[in-house]
Formats: sequence, C-alpha cells, structure tokens
Amino acid sequence: MDADFWHNKWENKHIGFHQAEVNDALREHLTTLNLAPGSRVFVPLCGKSLDMHWLLAQGHGVIGVELSPIAVTELFEELGVTPKIRQCGELNCYQYEDLTVYQGDFFALTAADLGPIDAVYDRAALVALPESLRTQYTDHLMTLTQMAPQLLLTFEYDQELVQGPPFSVRADEVARHYDAAYHLRELLREDIPGGMRGLAAAQDVVWYLQPLTQEV
Repeated sequence: MDADFWHNKWENKHIGFHQAEVNDALREHLTTLNLAPGSRVFVPLCGKSLDMHWLLAQGHGVIGVELSPIAVTELFEELGVTPKIRQCGELNCYQYEDLTVYQGDFFALTAADLGPIDAVYDRAALVALPESLRTQYTDHLMTLTQMAPQLLLTFEYDQELVQGPPFSVRADEVARHYDAAYHLRELLREDIPGGMRGLAAAQDVVWYLQPLTQEV
C-alpha cells in the first residue's frame, strides 16, 4: 500500500470510508478529553471528514493532515470557505480561521509545523495503515503532539476473513503502541451490525488515551 493507493481512491471516488454524518463516538465521548474552549485538536489522515465541521462548531481549533489534495479541496468547498494556501516544508498548508490542513505526507509533518496540540482525534488513521506502518505512525504521532491525550477509534475483526483497510487493530496492539506513554481506557465496545462488509463479525472500539504525565 502506497500513496498511489489513496490518490486513486479519491480520484475515482471510491471513498466508502467517508462518513455522511458526524461520528456518534465523537459526539458522545469528546467530553472525556475535558477540553477547554479554543483547544487545538489534531485529526491525522483527516480526509474531508464532517467530524472536523463538528469540532469547529464546538469552538475548537482543528488541525488536520491529509495526503489527497482532492480531499482537502472538497473539505473547504463543503464548508463554503476559501482557504489561504502556502508552502510549509514538504507540505501545502491550507488555512481558514480556526481550520488548518496540511496536505501531503503525514511523515513529512514536523512538530514545529504543527505547533502545540491539546488533543488527538484518530478515527480513521491507525486503522487505515497496514501493520508494517503502524509503529512508525504511532511513534511519529506522539512526537508531533508531545503525547497529547487521544480519542482513538478502532475496529476488531478476523483479519484473515477480510482484507483491509480498514484494518483490525486489537487491544493488545493498541497497548503495544501506546501503554508506555498513556493510561489506556476502553470507553466503548459494540458489535457492528452486519459485521465487516458482511464477511466477518466485527466490533467498534473507542479508546481514551490519557498521558501518564497527567493524574488518573
């Protein structure tokens, strides 16, 4: 899986991963992060998610990173705004008021580019990556955000029955990536009606990752 895989998805409108509504888990569990008004929330591999619209409406600053220029363009078009665009290292930076999206390779984004982050909302990033990239992703994410608190959404199912993405990321793998830096709390685990593409029983899992530097 490489960049062309995702570029082709957007070019050919094969974007079944894009939800037509705000994610219920975000609505229900954002308060767990205990964010102050105006907090800066980072959304990795953000696509054109409506979740970003909702976070903005809650009064937060939203910072995303997305590979596809098509996704970024459509995000701002659907918000009905015209961003300012500038070069930022190896990435293009699109900005309008409290929304900033870096278009390009996630791994080219630096902490200096990103600035201070109060929380991470990972709905579709970790599960979008093959196992071979997930450690590199989680290490870079923690470096970028100075181990900010996270709301993490994953799927669990029999990976032998269904080819990802989205990939199955089980609890032991979440712990392997994150338990050296975070307290891990499972907020929700529920069956997905119809399973994963009707081929395998599957569950949605919502995690709260609280930095070990914070009191439990």
